Amino acid sequence: MTETLEFQSEARQLLQLMIHSIYSNKDVFLRELISNASDALDKLRLETYRDKDLQADTADLHVEIETDQENRTLTVRDNGIGMTRDEVVSLIGTIAKSGTAELLRKLRETQDAAVSADLIGQFGVGFYSSFMVADRVVLTTRRAGAEEGVRWESDGEGTYTIEPAADLPQGTAVTLHLKPEDAEDNLHDYSSPAKVREIVKRYSDFITWPIRMAGEESTETVNSMKALWARPAAEVTEDELTEFYRHVSHDWSPPLETVRLQAEGTFEYQALLFIPSRAPFDLFVREAKRGVQLYVRRVFIMDDCEALVPEYLRFVKGVVDAQDLSLNVSREILQQDRQIELIRRRLVKKVLSTVKSLEQEKYRTFWTEFGKVVKEGLVSDVSNRDAILDICSFDSTHDTEKPTTLREYVERMKDGQEHIYYLTGESRSSIENSPHMEAFQAKGYEVLVLTDPIDEMWVESVTGFEGKQFQSVAKGQVDLDEKADDAERKEEFAPLLTWMASALAETVKEVRLSSRLTTSPACIVGDEHDMTPTLEKMYRAMGQELPKVKRILELNPDHQLVGALRAAHAERGDDDARLRESAQLVYDMALLAEGGELADPSRFVKVLATRLEQAL
Repeated sequence: MTETLEFQSEARQLLQLMIHSIYSNKDVFLRELISNASDALDKLRLETYRDKDLQADTADLHVEIETDQENRTLTVRDNGIGMTRDEVVSLIGTIAKSGTAELLRKLRETQDAAVSADLIGQFGVGFYSSFMVADRVVLTTRRAGAEEGVRWESDGEGTYTIEPAADLPQGTAVTLHLKPEDAEDNLHDYSSPAKVREIVKRYSDFITWPIRMAGEESTETVNSMKALWARPAAEVTEDELTEFYRHVSHDWSPPLETVRLQAEGTFEYQALLFIPSRAPFDLFVREAKRGVQLYVRRVFIMDDCEALVPEYLRFVKGVVDAQDLSLNVSREILQQDRQIELIRRRLVKKVLSTVKSLEQEKYRTFWTEFGKVVKEGLVSDVSNRDAILDICSFDSTHDTEKPTTLREYVERMKDGQEHIYYLTGESRSSIENSPHMEAFQAKGYEVLVLTDPIDEMWVESVTGFEGKQFQSVAKGQVDLDEKADDAERKEEFAPLLTWMASALAETVKEVRLSSRLTTSPACIVGDEHDMTPTLEKMYRAMGQELPKVKRILELNPDHQLVGALRAAHAERGDDDARLRESAQLVYDMALLAEGGELADPSRFVKVLATRLEQAL
């Protein structure tokens, strides 16, 4: 019985983009189909290792390509794992890939065809790329061990048909009915055997399964089948590495950098890893798959081996081929395996050292794309914290255009400066205009400008760099102005400070003179180990109840408003209601200046309006 079903809305939109795509390099559709076929062969061999009772033919696993110039068709066939009806609907009729909505939003926003093609390639849509060159696609498949197969067909316009199919061989065959316009274009005649051979050699030569085509006299294997990670580096070209990266990542862009690693001796393994040139759409999606492909003695074990790559390096793609692991290893066993832990440690150190050695332009690209993710490691990976700090860059007040490394910051530190100063906040402008920055800017001290949410977390965990401690300019005592320590001045303002501390006791734990202010009357600071207001807000947003943290109000003794408050207090005493109201206004203004939220905004507006009226 034939069923007609609709594509999921996201899949339908992507299909339309593919059908009408003017992507210049349409050849990549064949790479995607061969990659899928190779995956199916990997999965069958792995399944037969794990399930000895599986009725499957593994005697001659291969990919076969068939062209028909007369009928203008191209078929890619494998005798791999195959699919059931439900798997066909799930894998082709819907897109369960993280980041789909974000991709579609960006595609709708851009009017540039080249940008659209670039976005599509970044997403890695695999099977759907067939519709760039075909106006009808037929897929037949039978799952290994199943008796009945499935036939799927679609023109990509919104619906597809699916029906049972008898007498199908094990595996999957995808037949493309090619668009007529390509017949007149020798460069894109995908029914031409010569054209197909050229594409296979260029994009899929490294596939470890034989890719066969009918020759003039006999069937021939058209790829070399050499595992790239097992070949000496000198024998592998940049083009081969790029195509292999695209195979494992499904990203159409070339990688930013290649990382090779080979361990010999009692425990042998090889690794071929890649740092992408741009972040994937699902980089910050919790459910997104991560990890690298794991092989054991050239046998594929799993696609996304999370145990080999920490979460803060989740963008790394590639292959690890171990010699001494069991072929029946599972994800659960891997989490406890000592050898896997050793490989992981080596991979992390190698990736971090590779990033450190990147030339400047590549490093800037890397940090722009992946800096926020890498900084997660400052919290989660204590053993590699120093190495991570060494590759981090941060915005700073030294240069508004270019971020700085900590090593560069330390080299520029003033004589006698003991701390690496920083301030966290929601934006660069809010930090630069913060009252906390006034004395640092006036005296020429460089301050790191930290605006990523993860910055709120790692600065609480990391103590220092190269012997220099991190110090928030909004926390603790800051000794930049000798006037603040002047005993005579402290005595002069002591009655006001004591009275204001009492008047504002519900919101502050101390009122003191400030050495960090030059133009503002007041600012609010925390004790050295207090949680920042932003971090407190983040925890509350996650549903965590926290005890209220009272902070410190600092007054600028050189500001006219503070001087007037001192004089008024000396004249009127502690019980003046208007003076108490003024003290609250000073606190509220300091709170607003740092981007805080008032406890009672309407009361603040009323008092301020009354004062303005009286002043006028």
